Amino acid sequence: MYTRYKLPKEGGLISDATPSDILQRYEKIRTGIYESEYDGVQYLSNAIVSTINSHSDKEKGKDKPAPFVLGLSTGRTPIGLYRELVKRYQKGEVSFENVVVYSLDELYPIKATEQQSRNYRIHEDFLSHVNVRPENIHIFDGTTPIETVSEYCKQFESNIHKIDLMIMGMGEQGQIGFNEPGSYAKSRTRLVQLNHATRESLQPLFHSYSSIPALAITMGMGTIMNARRIFLLAWGESKASIVRKVVEGEVTDQLPASLLQNHPNIEMVVDETAAEQLTREQTPWLVGPCEWTKKFTRKAVVWLCGEAKKPILKLTYQDYIENSLGPLLESAGPYDMINIGIFNDLQHTITGWPGGKPNADDVTRPVRSAPFPKRVLIFSPHPDDDVISMGGTFLRLVDQGHDVHVAYQTSGNFAVHDDVVLQIMDTARELKLDNKFEQVKKIIADKKAGEPEPRELRDIKAAIRRAEAKAASRLFGLNEETHAHFLNLPFYETGGIKKGVLQQEDIDIVVRLLNELKPHQIYAAGDLSDPHGTHRICIEAVLAAMQAVKREEWAKDVQMWLYRGAWQEWDLGVVDMAVPLSPEEMVKKRHAIYRHLSQKDIVPFPGSDTREFWQRAEDRTQNTAHLYDKLGMAEYQAIEVFVRIEI
Repeated sequence: MYTRYKLPKEGGLISDATPSDILQRYEKIRTGIYESEYDGVQYLSNAIVSTINSHSDKEKGKDKPAPFVLGLSTGRTPIGLYRELVKRYQKGEVSFENVVVYSLDELYPIKATEQQSRNYRIHEDFLSHVNVRPENIHIFDGTTPIETVSEYCKQFESNIHKIDLMIMGMGEQGQIGFNEPGSYAKSRTRLVQLNHATRESLQPLFHSYSSIPALAITMGMGTIMNARRIFLLAWGESKASIVRKVVEGEVTDQLPASLLQNHPNIEMVVDETAAEQLTREQTPWLVGPCEWTKKFTRKAVVWLCGEAKKPILKLTYQDYIENSLGPLLESAGPYDMINIGIFNDLQHTITGWPGGKPNADDVTRPVRSAPFPKRVLIFSPHPDDDVISMGGTFLRLVDQGHDVHVAYQTSGNFAVHDDVVLQIMDTARELKLDNKFEQVKKIIADKKAGEPEPRELRDIKAAIRRAEAKAASRLFGLNEETHAHFLNLPFYETGGIKKGVLQQEDIDIVVRLLNELKPHQIYAAGDLSDPHGTHRICIEAVLAAMQAVKREEWAKDVQMWLYRGAWQEWDLGVVDMAVPLSPEEMVKKRHAIYRHLSQKDIVPFPGSDTREFWQRAEDRTQNTAHLYDKLGMAEYQAIEVFVRIEI
């Protein structure tokens, strides 16, 4: 199944009325923006299949048909594309028999049989499922002796045919392959030293930072620039910042992907979330005519407040004119009425009653008053996302008398450090409850890098996370035996960093719970960063399940709200509900996060943000409250915000 989840979009640039030269006038690389990764993948697959087939038709009948040369990268970005190309091959729409493949890079040193290797990944994701001839597959040998690797790279470079089509993703520092910041524009295939940020980004694939290779072999930027045609791919909002720099910024060797601006036949293919910082998405009124819906107008006014450094009700006619918002005045003016309308609109998102206020006039409230109390179902991708991301709202719903249930979609076992397991086992031994310390210690010692964790160890880690989730739920007043549901969706249980794809059995588990509880209100994590990450697959499971039950009587009146993960927050332009938190609620939320002891201090994959989860959560919600304050709203300690999505 493909990731099709996207946020509802209202208004914006009227693309059909804007010539392409104007539409893309800020963009130095031709960029195609698609609603979702699925749509982008369909476009790319059509283009690739068509190009290969055209080449095959042209070469048909020749004694020595020239091969079609395809350059490929690995990583998470092209996974969906490779799955679709395999599907097209299986349907007989394309043959790879006369395709020669060159892989972009490889870690060094590493064996081709190790799961972290590029060689292993590109076979696992693509090559093993299509009819590329083995002799036509050219992937760097990560076991080449160090004393001959330079000569090996020169030889590999000299053997590379003119690449007809290069397909690549890029790193968050603009890396292309392992061409790190500072790479020479005319560089060729070579051995490179990996910087700390790159090695840190690879850490989820390895058991420790020290086990990550410090070197890699990569095609050079000059090699890549020789390709006849290039597709550069990016999905998810985690790539939004780098997409903007590469597409609209200056060419610099500190951002290797920006060097591709000089290629004569390159196209960037992105989904809407990866494109969200491009000018035509972020501030489309600077580009061309727009459709001024209520929410889109709010987006523009909130942006204008930031530019003018004023609250909403202090914006002037001159502020609108000087910041290219004259068309908004023509469409919805005068300016003072726009100010009042948006002020009221934003103010009406704020509510202290996330489940609805009983017996109240709910015309301007985000949540209807009836029924009361409501049956509420909170979906949490991991066993701590509920309290981290919406702990204050969770607490408020319970305190206000609603029947609140939490569904933990995955076990979260992969995020438990081995040291935590040993500490728990040692505690049990000290209490004379069980003595499996040495047995578990041996299981951990016998783990092999790149292989799935043993089932017994994963079960222990899952039990640790269940106990933590129950403790947090108990703190909020839930009966953890009846109102905490552990779904253990199968897609997650691979034992490694790479998760499976969403399957019908995952969806069926969610469907059964929905039909059992028949909730009036649903909360789910609406992250957009990684199209193949756990959060994204979990929201896909919920949405697919809701589609399956939407004709049920109870489902016709359900309201669904999306919260964000620990790192990011909704833009105020799209927020539908904002729940203020008191200082006391903030403290209780923090204590609930503390219950997840395995995720404190020694999280295996913390990313570049060194703050603990409770710090990230508090900084985010306090920043949201500050933004509301700057726009002229009441001043609150913290605010959690949500977007409503129609089923």
